[in-house]
Amino acid sequence: MKSYSYFCATQIEMGIGKSKKISEMLEYLRVGPSILVVSDPGVVRAGLVSPIIHTLETSGYRVVLFDSVEQNPRDTNCLEGAQLFRDFGAEAVVAIGGGSAMDTGKAIALCGPNGGIPSDYADGQRLYENIAPIICIPTTAGTGSEVTRSSVITESSTHRKMTLKHTSLRPVLAVLDPELTFSVPPSVTAATGVDALVHAIEGYTCKGTNPISQAFGAKAMKTIVSALPIAFRDGQNEEARHDMLEGSLLAGLCFGSTDVAAVHCLAEALGGLYDTPHGVANAVFLPYVLRFNSMENKGLHATLGRYMNFASDSDSDEIAVEKLIQGIVKLTESLNIPKLKDLEGVKKEDFPRVVELAMQNNSTSSNVRSITETDYMHILEQAYSDRIEINLNSSVESLR
Repeated sequence: MKSYSYFCATQIEMGIGKSKKISEMLEYLRVGPSILVVSDPGVVRAGLVSPIIHTLETSGYRVVLFDSVEQNPRDTNCLEGAQLFRDFGAEAVVAIGGGSAMDTGKAIALCGPNGGIPSDYADGQRLYENIAPIICIPTTAGTGSEVTRSSVITESSTHRKMTLKHTSLRPVLAVLDPELTFSVPPSVTAATGVDALVHAIEGYTCKGTNPISQAFGAKAMKTIVSALPIAFRDGQNEEARHDMLEGSLLAGLCFGSTDVAAVHCLAEALGGLYDTPHGVANAVFLPYVLRFNSMENKGLHATLGRYMNFASDSDSDEIAVEKLIQGIVKLTESLNIPKLKDLEGVKKEDFPRVVELAMQNNSTSSNVRSITETDYMHILEQAYSDRIEINLNSSVESLR
């Protein structure tokens, strides 16, 4: 009998217009009254931050904005924000934006009160304690960081992506307002949506999974595959935007108490080296890692194909796996996500460094199938040549 634990202390508020009620939520939680708002320049320009700041200030909160957050956030961003946290005398962090803003906000809430640098915590040299309350308001449907215990930060000096991970990094409050996602452009909708799908897939399949995470993951996969193409085509579709935000949340609850795996290890290596958008990096590797993992876990991956409606209950496991991989390829192509060889800066001569960074990632050991440097290199080469190995034992004709 397998033993496991599951914990999530985050209060979740989901619904249209919920962000307008942030002040009363903070009052109920007794958070404040000095707030550091963390966001990025794009979200600020989109006009999503100022109404929330106005609501807070009107309710009597002292607020300062930190918006120097980069894509694939750096430790330098976090340290700059931590200094502002101390200088302002902030008592809580409200992060508004995508995964970069939320992950930066978590690192600031950790380093602001305690000092040190992110690597001190990632490498076990400092304890996770005295963390300021974290409130997350996602503006994309992707990372699920609003309910997870993790913050992924790039170490500027080495390009290593570090994962700060502790139960105390879970936000005290997650406010999910679909209205804030209506203005997200199609390319970002696509990339963040596939990121959420990978969270559900890897949280469901990784070695540390459990029945609670799998229940969240199964629902997330089905929801995302159905809603993402609609949200991509019509960003103003309220139902699709709601479903994507909910799917991302469920995916966050899926992997937030388990782990991610090889897709993320490769994607984070790519993002650290080339600043590739995280969701895009996940998308280019997903079908190749699914092929690799399914060779030893056919039944498990057949189940994924059925959850996502790529395969039917009447399909054999072998055919269901092939339909899963083909379905993922068609989905990412329909979302106009580029191939690995088309990404800016990617060079084959860098592959050994990509492999090295992927192997250093703590989530490599969580992959459902044990994976080596040679395996990672083979996956990279397949992805670069845009060639997925077909299972020769399956009836390819039945997939057409």
